[in-house]
Amino acid sequence: MSATWPPHLGKKLDYPEVAVGAIVAGSARRFGDRVAFRHHGEELTYAQLWREACQFANGLVSRGIKPGDRVALRMPNCLPFPVAYYGLLLAAATFVPVNPLMPEPVVAAQLQDAGAVRTVLAGDVAEIREGQPDTPPDVKIDIYRDLAHLAYTGGTTGRSKGVRLPHRNVVVNSLQFACWQSGSVPALDGEGGLILDQISDPAEYRTRVGEGRVINLTPWFHAMGTIGGLSVLILGGVTATLHDRFDPVAYLADAEKYQINYMGGAPALYAALLACPDITTRDLSTVRNIGSGAAPMPHEMTNALQRIMPDAVITEGYGLTEVTMGAAASPTWVSGLRKVGTVGVPVFDTEIKLVPVEGGSEAVPVGEPGEVCVRGPQVMTGYHNRPEETAEVLVDGWLHTGDIGVFDEDGYLSIVDRKKDMLIYKGYNVYPRELEELLIAHPSVAMAAVVGRKDVGAGELPVAFIVPAKPDVDAEQVMADINEQVVPYKRLREIVVTDQIPISPAGKILKRELRERLR
Repeated sequence: MSATWPPHLGKKLDYPEVAVGAIVAGSARRFGDRVAFRHHGEELTYAQLWREACQFANGLVSRGIKPGDRVALRMPNCLPFPVAYYGLLLAAATFVPVNPLMPEPVVAAQLQDAGAVRTVLAGDVAEIREGQPDTPPDVKIDIYRDLAHLAYTGGTTGRSKGVRLPHRNVVVNSLQFACWQSGSVPALDGEGGLILDQISDPAEYRTRVGEGRVINLTPWFHAMGTIGGLSVLILGGVTATLHDRFDPVAYLADAEKYQINYMGGAPALYAALLACPDITTRDLSTVRNIGSGAAPMPHEMTNALQRIMPDAVITEGYGLTEVTMGAAASPTWVSGLRKVGTVGVPVFDTEIKLVPVEGGSEAVPVGEPGEVCVRGPQVMTGYHNRPEETAEVLVDGWLHTGDIGVFDEDGYLSIVDRKKDMLIYKGYNVYPRELEELLIAHPSVAMAAVVGRKDVGAGELPVAFIVPAKPDVDAEQVMADINEQVVPYKRLREIVVTDQIPISPAGKILKRELRERLR
């Protein structure tokens, strides 16, 4: 049982009925003067975060923000961000995350779609807080109906959609992952603040609540950032060092300096770290856990990280904005059964079934690919102002994700590909992920992505974009090496050598852009 499920924990959790503000309230009382975030030499403690969030909430209320009003935060990861995020939720407003690097027309369209009444920049936060009381405003929140987030999908396959996530979803999903990672159960302190009761064995969960040290690069305007890189950290009493941009040398220097015990991010982060010579000279012996999400991690990358940090438990998770953040995770405890290439098993109170890719609601047999469908308390209530698209993906309580997965005999899920990324060559299904795994394992390839080129006779031809690992790469030889390992209908028809592959801020490869290049 404990190889696949957290020891001492049941399949279900008892989630207290509180709003998102209870996350920071409980941790502020519990961790007080412990540093929550540091950035460019400045620090924000748990107690300061609570006080400043309360001031920000009162500042919004005094400026006429009413419960349910949409407030957009347009800023990179910085100390004012968590103050504004928890503050607007304490004011019963709805958080609209905005990527600060998005082009103005895209931002304008998103703000209009959301009905945002105010956009807050990093420089506005101190002014809104000024002179305000540091106790929370008296507002009423219906945790099941009032939206905490109106979060927008990554738009990697099409136009971004607003995802409706009530307070209940955010609290539940934060607890599902905080408890999974720490071996804890949810509890309330004497004043209604949310805390973790870590009932697990320290030999199994070596990092204890209140002892975590991380570097955070995951953008807080993205689901993985807001939940996994913010609320889960706050619940665990973690100290996070913020980096504005990814510089592998600086990342590894801080990893050693602050003796971080957890690394988290998308595979693109680990690809760059592994390519940096410093990874073999820095002391990374304190790293106990490495977590990956946002996109599947290639097997070769997992194995390379394990060789460098043999004591680290390496895990993958699976999720999407429509499930608040996450739905499945690998075992994080020491004796847990981890399978390279899988995203683990469904977390607490979560069901996952795979249905035929071409349609239908009956589960496919073990070992066969099918569309991933998720049911659980973290599933969105729907898309904002898009009833038809909501009805397409939410069927009888099940969210149809558009991802293709396979279950093994132990119930471990592997994500094979996006339904929209799958190619059809002369009637055969070709999954780019399989070809990408082979390419990344090739000594001449540092990074790879496979997309389809439209072809009248065949339907789609698999084409690879590669970033070379060395300057004199022979693309024809690489293609021949890969094609030797696959059946004829899966063979690559072309390799395009490029300096870089386009990646979203959340670490996902933008295949739409690669298809455009082929056109």
